[in-house]
Amino acid sequence: MADLSELLIALGLLFLAGLAADQIGGRTRLPRVTLLLACGLLVGAPGLDLLPPSATALYEGLSITALTMVAFILGNALTLENLRKHGRAILSVSLMIVIVTMAVVSSGLWLLGLPAPAALLLGAIATATDPAATQDAIRQSGHDGPFSDQIRGIVAIDDAWGLLAFSLAVVAAQGMNGGLELGHLLTAGWEIGGALLLGGAIGLPAAYLTGRLKPGEPLLTEALGIVFLTAGLAIWMEVSFLLAGMAAGAIVANLASHHDRAFHEVEYIQWPFLLLFFILAGASLDTAQLGAAGLVGLAFVILRIASRVAGGWLGGALAHAPRAHRPWYGIALTPQAGVAVGMALIAAQAFPEDASLLLTVTIGTTIIFELLGPALTLFALSRVRRHDG
Repeated sequence: MADLSELLIALGLLFLAGLAADQIGGRTRLPRVTLLLACGLLVGAPGLDLLPPSATALYEGLSITALTMVAFILGNALTLENLRKHGRAILSVSLMIVIVTMAVVSSGLWLLGLPAPAALLLGAIATATDPAATQDAIRQSGHDGPFSDQIRGIVAIDDAWGLLAFSLAVVAAQGMNGGLELGHLLTAGWEIGGALLLGGAIGLPAAYLTGRLKPGEPLLTEALGIVFLTAGLAIWMEVSFLLAGMAAGAIVANLASHHDRAFHEVEYIQWPFLLLFFILAGASLDTAQLGAAGLVGLAFVILRIASRVAGGWLGGALAHAPRAHRPWYGIALTPQAGVAVGMALIAAQAFPEDASLLLTVTIGTTIIFELLGPALTLFALSRVRRHDG
């Protein structure tokens, strides 16, 4: 019972701390995500180490659940109406950001003296974006317009491009080392294709069946059932739960014409999950990696920001997006988190000789982008809003 009492007390205090961070963020315009991460740093192992093990043990399950909810909501941005309006910008900007980021970060780190395989892998890791932090920054900003719709759409699909780029980088790096294995491409194909198939298998019946018990509105229990089922099956099938959730959400949003707003109940319930997720994410950060990342980590940060700005501008130009929007696409897509760390872990297993470098740089810079990224997203949204009036 002692462990249970510790867990319940910790959860109660974390929810109250999250409420305080939410209020502070609303009054000061500081990103809520950054405040929650900082709170986690304070109470977790990097700081006062106040959290019981039973609370930190919840992190993995909470992260998967929270991110699957985010993926469902982002999938709602991929309606045919939205794609007709912004599809060209979404595809162009997302592709250009991934391509330019990978090219610039890889070549820059290689010119600084890193071995070509390690530089290529870090360039691919740099393509990942944190959908949860980006989505929350958009919600906190209150910005509602073409630019925010495009950012939601880009975040919904750019991890698919990033996973493909990473898989190609792994194969290319193995070729440089003389150990080419095409199995990584097949694995990536299954992770992406299998996730889309799973999203379709869940989204198609959900689009028809949900929202029937209470006319026009899917019940909270229906929404949670779909989210948990998607996340669990994705893990079991070893496919991306982010892409599966996004695909299911997009199908429901497009086909469930009897819904007033597909799965808007998820929006109401996701914040408690995200709140705990961000706090526990901060508590699990290893701040010692910041110093260990050193000059390579600093170069990675600078190159990633510069390349995302350049890629966003180029993609916006190709899509004939408003000139005032083009410089801010990449800035709005700065947050980076768990997907990048997952890529680094896979790369470390495939390239044990570079494992320490890959993990140190990725984890160290992820801390920076998690704390700095939401602020940059808010700044980009405010500048676009100021221009659009």
